Amino acid sequence: MINVYPPALIFIFGALLIPLFRGRLQSIYLLLIPVIGFINLINLPEGQHWVLSFLNYELILCKVDKLSVFFGYIYHLVTLIALLFSIHVKKSSEHVAAVTYGGAALGVVFAGDLITLFIFWEIMALSATFLVWANQSKESYGAGLRYLIVHLVGGLCLLIGMFMHVYKTGSLEFGYIGLNSPGSWLILIGFGINCAFPGLHSWLPDAYPQTTATGGVFMWTFTTKTAVYVLARAFPGTEILIWIGAIMTVFPIFFAVVENNLRKVLSYSLINQLGYMVTGIGIGTQLSLNGTVSHVFCHILYKALLVMSMGAVIYRTGKINCTDLGGLYKSMPLTAIFCIIGALSISAFPLFSGFVSKSMVVESAAMGGMSIIWLMLLFASVGVLEHAGIKVPYHAFFAHDSGIRTKEAPLHMLIAMGITAFLCIFIGVMPGPLYSLLPYSVDFEPYTASHIVTTTQLLLFGILAYILLVRAGIFPAEMRATNLELDWFYRKGASAFMWVLKNPLSIIGAMWNAIVFSAIPAFLVWITKNPKAVARITFDSILMILSPDDKKARLQERIKKELEVYPGDIIRPKPIGFTVLGATLILFAYMLIYYLTEMR
Repeated sequence: MINVYPPALIFIFGALLIPLFRGRLQSIYLLLIPVIGFINLINLPEGQHWVLSFLNYELILCKVDKLSVFFGYIYHLVTLIALLFSIHVKKSSEHVAAVTYGGAALGVVFAGDLITLFIFWEIMALSATFLVWANQSKESYGAGLRYLIVHLVGGLCLLIGMFMHVYKTGSLEFGYIGLNSPGSWLILIGFGINCAFPGLHSWLPDAYPQTTATGGVFMWTFTTKTAVYVLARAFPGTEILIWIGAIMTVFPIFFAVVENNLRKVLSYSLINQLGYMVTGIGIGTQLSLNGTVSHVFCHILYKALLVMSMGAVIYRTGKINCTDLGGLYKSMPLTAIFCIIGALSISAFPLFSGFVSKSMVVESAAMGGMSIIWLMLLFASVGVLEHAGIKVPYHAFFAHDSGIRTKEAPLHMLIAMGITAFLCIFIGVMPGPLYSLLPYSVDFEPYTASHIVTTTQLLLFGILAYILLVRAGIFPAEMRATNLELDWFYRKGASAFMWVLKNPLSIIGAMWNAIVFSAIPAFLVWITKNPKAVARITFDSILMILSPDDKKARLQERIKKELEVYPGDIIRPKPIGFTVLGATLILFAYMLIYYLTEMR
């Protein structure tokens, strides 16, 4: 008897019932969904559960091991926090999309086969799109549509790669794949789109800032971290991921420092932090993989804290640009404190959660003798301090006084941020409980003297560099501007493509239709009315071209008369003798053939 359930089904079926509740009862029900899901999760024994037969294959809806359970823990926790933060939202549709989104992410995490993974992968893309559209603005509709198109393309790559992989291996099992065939490359690309690989990333800063003030907590959590999970499951130790991840840590810094929209700044810092995780997967040692998954846990919490603090700012002020904010610490002091805690955590200050997770990946790169990668990761650490660690809290709550005076965030938002802030500090001070959940045994001590001194020096010099650059006027000033990104190419490319479809190609299409489907069939019908007359007209036309000038006029006149009477009398009566003669000849031919056949 099955007494446990796939975590995804609890979330998704729970989401379907949300519209049945109203007011406070709905709020209680929302919070019960992740609580019930967590109780189910801790009772899941390791192994495969809910195995279904499909076309001689086995679909495994619930594959439980240390890695999947680890992601399950943080997904349930952040869902509870995010729902508490958004409990004031009256639109049931937004809650349905959010909980379904979390359920689909859990479905991918616990999927034991490729078909189940793909189904939940696509549900995740669709529900996230509705979460973007929940903002109900012109910009969110456009961003949501682009998000959907990009992820459908990624899903198509994933589907084709899966078919090729299953054809090659004969197995649907989702486990280690490795880069060893064209199908595995397509699968990597499909995963890479959701993980915001360089060049495939622009959907993220395009769509995420367009979500509602509360929906952003879900968006910044599930899609990218689920992509990290599948990469850790299918491609650990794949060397190309080391360089992809290292580049991901560096290039978003340059976009973030010039960005005016603080939610876009957090989008670029998300890509930066994903780079550490991808690098850890590429290195593939037990230390680096532990660093990756522990960084997932810590990052979800401190990124949720930063996103919630900016969500509270939007909720109270309706503004999110650096040039429009400042001085909010006077009106929203608790939100400012929580934002600073998130900033210290993402910057990996000692005693904060980022310090005990990010350092594992950096240390594994150093132990592997990867000097260039190690330097890139250190540079990225300073970079994230500059934009997410300093820029976000400074320009939102301090900097110049914008004159905005508003209320502090609602109590339920403060409680959600307070819980998350506590966890960021607790994990930073006591990493043992986190380390005990990791898939491999941990032989790593973050609080060594050399590590503390090195990290603190790096961060302090980063702060000093920021101050000097600002004082010298070298650091990019905040201004109202639209910064071009790689999505410019497919936005303008799509517009150019539609222009080509509507103008040159539509004209060519009309000409093709007129010639092939109108003129040519009409001409053929015209010919078949009297082929003999057409042959005579054609012959006279050729003869007119070849004849001397004195005969051309006469031939031209004859052709004109032939065309005037064309097709003429098509059915010409024949004497009956012709019919009798024809029948006689046919009979004679038949008798002759019969006689010759019999003689043989």
